Amino acid sequence: MLGANIWYFGEGMLGPLFSVYAEKVGGDILDITWAWATYLVITGLLYIVVGRLMNNKEYKVSVMVAGYILNALLTFCYIFVHSPMQLFMVQAGLGVAEAIGTPAWDAMYAKNQHEEMDTYAWGLSTGQSQIVTGVAFALGGMIIHFVSFQALFITMGIIQLGAAAVTSQLLFKEK
Repeated sequence: MLGANIWYFGEGMLGPLFSVYAEKVGGDILDITWAWATYLVITGLLYIVVGRLMNNKEYKVSVMVAGYILNALLTFCYIFVHSPMQLFMVQAGLGVAEAIGTPAWDAMYAKNQHEEMDTYAWGLSTGQSQIVTGVAFALGGMIIHFVSFQALFITMGIIQLGAAAVTSQLLFKEK
């Protein structure tokens, strides 16, 4: 859960400020809508595909770490976005990255829960992610206000790389 919470922190720093950023790169209401819809649809479709492909496979941790690393690299790509079309491409890539990492994380988390604590465990997981994301969003807003979006994206990417590093330690526990 530590790696996931670090990832949620990095990811959560942008939050609803995404719309402000999209407007800064020339996007209007429809561009923002389509960029976010692109992310959600790609993520949703690929959750299903990746979940099916990863079913009963032994290398879930490797796939999850790869998803985290891809997510971090694509977060850095926000720095180079100068048009709504580029934003769509980054959003699509982030959808792919999340869909690679999340089903594997969910499966491993579920597998390691004690039956008598199943509801509490999922409440703990979801509750922590919401709290971490809320704190991250507040910090992200401060970074944008006092520094810049570029500083935010660098910070987010570094934090997400940290999440990948923490999570990659599971690779050594697998063996």
